[in-house]
Amino acid sequence: MTGPRTTTGTGAQGRSATNDDHRPETGCPRGALLLVRHGETEWTLNRRHTSITDVPLTARGEQQAMQLAMPLRGLDIARVLTSPRTRATHTARLAGLPNPQTCDDLREWDYGAYEGLRTADILRRRPEWSLWRDGVPPGNDQPGESPDSVGARADRVLASLRSDLDAAERLVVVVGHGHFLRVLAARWLGLPPTAGSLFRLDTATVSRLGVEHGRPVVAQWNQSYCQAAEARPGEKGWSPGMKVPRSHAGTNQG
Repeated sequence: MTGPRTTTGTGAQGRSATNDDHRPETGCPRGALLLVRHGETEWTLNRRHTSITDVPLTARGEQQAMQLAMPLRGLDIARVLTSPRTRATHTARLAGLPNPQTCDDLREWDYGAYEGLRTADILRRRPEWSLWRDGVPPGNDQPGESPDSVGARADRVLASLRSDLDAAERLVVVVGHGHFLRVLAARWLGLPPTAGSLFRLDTATVSRLGVEHGRPVVAQWNQSYCQAAEARPGEKGWSPGMKVPRSHAGTNQG
């Protein structure tokens, strides 16, 4: 399912120019989309913006990914797509997801000149800066991206999955990154890419996008399955009763 078409802004720092009509299109898919954010890395732990830098999972990140295997086991999965970054592909493998395929459009928001920086570092340079409003300027041999550019990628991903999502009672799983998956959720709902700012998304979490009464919905969001003993302060704990809802017919960066 795709939301309305976006209009590309002028340059990576341009404001979002998405069409104001954000109503979901008719004919919603019957399947559901599971969003899995990759496990912890050193840069997510330190809250550094991570896009093209291929930072591996920490030991704890690997453990987080392995703990995703239990809630994902036994689900009727039609297709698995993953970002090409190692932190995503490794998470998919450790979680036991079947036959993951890499998709370049699932890469994280290109952070351009801000790659490796924390939000606090950027705000010292640009006190009024907002990723969701201003996007990122080029730098570090990276082009940077505007919200509309990321939204266009999300729309391409959703369009490519439409036939799989139309298979009733089946799930499509996408393994990726915090900011991009938040934009993907916004576009599923027919909202502008900037609405991704409303969705906090932690590492090694599972979220589910579905359809209710013919309209796209968020059925589950930011669900952690990490054991409580391994959770860091401020993170949600794990309990044995937590399960990923099956489909029905009908924060740190990187």
